[in-house]
Amino acid sequence: MRRTTAAALSLAATTALTLTVTGCDTVKETAGDIVSSATAAVASAAEEKMNEVKDGVNATGDVSAGPTSTDGDRTVSEITATNPKDKNADYTIMVTFRDADGNFLDSVVLNIDGVEPGKSKTGTARSNRSLSGGPKAEIAQALRH
Repeated sequence: MRRTTAAALSLAATTALTLTVTGCDTVKETAGDIVSSATAAVASAAEEKMNEVKDGVNATGDVSAGPTSTDGDRTVSEITATNPKDKNADYTIMVTFRDADGNFLDSVVLNIDGVEPGKSKTGTARSNRSLSGGPKAEIAQALRH
């Protein structure tokens, strides 16, 4: 009887361990799917925001992203818009955060308004969530309007 009980307990422990390991993998996959879906939703929302700009002119060359740093649990980058035109301009800028391998992490839209002719003005792009992997900020799109 003892041998049967010991064998049953051993089998139960092995089954529980197998389920736990399998469960962890499933949880990791599910978590990865959720993060991936959320990241795609953020990118889509940023694109929609850029599409709302009417009469915008491509101004990616007018805008640059500084190095990233952390502010609390968010990644930030100072974005500079330099207006080469002869009248005030507003800028709508999509900033993309990527890890050291170039993988997409997050995307935000930033407005820098009232940039005087021949002058520069800055704004801060702030990630939507905590980022890891040595994020770098890039200008994905910029519109002058």
